[in-house]
Amino acid sequence: MAFQLSGSNLGTRENRLGSITGYVGDLEDLASQSKCGTLNGCSRCFSQSSTCLSGCALGQLGGIRDVAIIHHGPAGCSATASSQYIVTNQVAAKRGVVNSSVYIGTDMDENDTIFGSTDALAEIILEVNRRYHPKAIFVSSSCATGIIGEDIDSVVDEVKEAIPVPVIAVHCEGFKSRIWATGFDISDHAVLSGIVEPPRKKQNTINFKNFYESARNEIIEMFRNFDLEPVFLYANATVEELKHLSESVATTCICGTLGNYLGNGLEEVYGVPYIRTINPLGITGFETWLREIGRVAGKQPQVEHYIEEQRNIYIPQIEAVKKELKGLKAVLGMGPGYTFEVTRVLNELGIEVVWALAWHYDKRYENGEIPPAMSYLLENDINFEASVADQQNFEVMNILNKFRPDLYLSRHPGSTVWAIKQGTPAVYVADEYMIFGYKHTLEFAHAILDTIRNRSFEQNLAKRVKLPYTDWWYQQDVGSFLEEAIS
Repeated sequence: MAFQLSGSNLGTRENRLGSITGYVGDLEDLASQSKCGTLNGCSRCFSQSSTCLSGCALGQLGGIRDVAIIHHGPAGCSATASSQYIVTNQVAAKRGVVNSSVYIGTDMDENDTIFGSTDALAEIILEVNRRYHPKAIFVSSSCATGIIGEDIDSVVDEVKEAIPVPVIAVHCEGFKSRIWATGFDISDHAVLSGIVEPPRKKQNTINFKNFYESARNEIIEMFRNFDLEPVFLYANATVEELKHLSESVATTCICGTLGNYLGNGLEEVYGVPYIRTINPLGITGFETWLREIGRVAGKQPQVEHYIEEQRNIYIPQIEAVKKELKGLKAVLGMGPGYTFEVTRVLNELGIEVVWALAWHYDKRYENGEIPPAMSYLLENDINFEASVADQQNFEVMNILNKFRPDLYLSRHPGSTVWAIKQGTPAVYVADEYMIFGYKHTLEFAHAILDTIRNRSFEQNLAKRVKLPYTDWWYQQDVGSFLEEAIS
């Protein structure tokens, strides 16, 4: 696709990538329809839960150090500010830095929604700059401003001349897309269009898009073997670092869903190569990813030496644990950037995935290809039943009741809690680096082993908890509430 960075808005994942939130079938059918262009998503006549894309967009931008988020909407739209404040400060404290970012809501009322409040917004932007002296200001829309057509772009254009730092409009109306990962793209677009500058000279850096940089020190040490310095995005990144992203030797990410827009944008606009392999989870993923980085950066000998060294340490230990995991059956429920990647890792460990749910599914990425994780599974003749459901827990519970797997794995804590109440041992894959590389793959295998060895907690809890799901629902097909495909 051609990246248009002159405007502040961009299309949703549904429009740009053909992404869907409703499907039931299997992996081969999903991929086949993706390739031939016949994949159409289904809507639901009943929906139990979802989330708002503005949380993804502003959560990413709010992690940048010393910026201001101005959320133009009613007070309720700023409800996520408290959790954003806590996460931002905890991540900064772990890193040993101070993040002075602020999150301000404009508190729109009925009068504002009828007559507009652009004058008040302009005054708020100027006051935020005067009071907090941020390094950049992100002015975001909300559902309310989107419905009444509030022109935040004109306000930003009006005040930016009076402010010495970037002032960027962020269009993240919650109703804009059913796929909250669109919010990740919106934050990337804001950074690409408002902060990143053309390269002046190439740096020995590699852009690394992740969530909370929990393995920061470990990754820095690893890249030292290749004479590369990672720039972690966006948590604790500085505006000055973001200006120079175009000067890096490559861009990579821990999750394709998270980093796809930024990686493709930097490559198309500034010629920074984007590492498009399967993600660095598990042995195959980690080695494939490292070798592509080595090829792009011209560091193949150093990478091969590192791989050989690490394999000698960890592969015998991983093989020993695999013997105890072989034959287990699992169900997954995660975002698509992890669903198909973790499925691959479980297959490496000898665990059979009987069903996988993705919170959404991207028919293709910005480069026009289906996601690499999907391609890998198909090329290796790995198939299983699959569905696409945006955190619809009632569908998860239906699947768990039918298959009675040894294990349920999810990237959503609420989902794992309900599985445990049903009596299914569950692993919450909270940390994005929980399965990263050799060391963490070994730890992940041990975590699974610990979970399935002692099931007394789940069994006792299931005996004492009355769930809201009836026998009637458990007897239905998981896709019973899916309506006809959207043409």
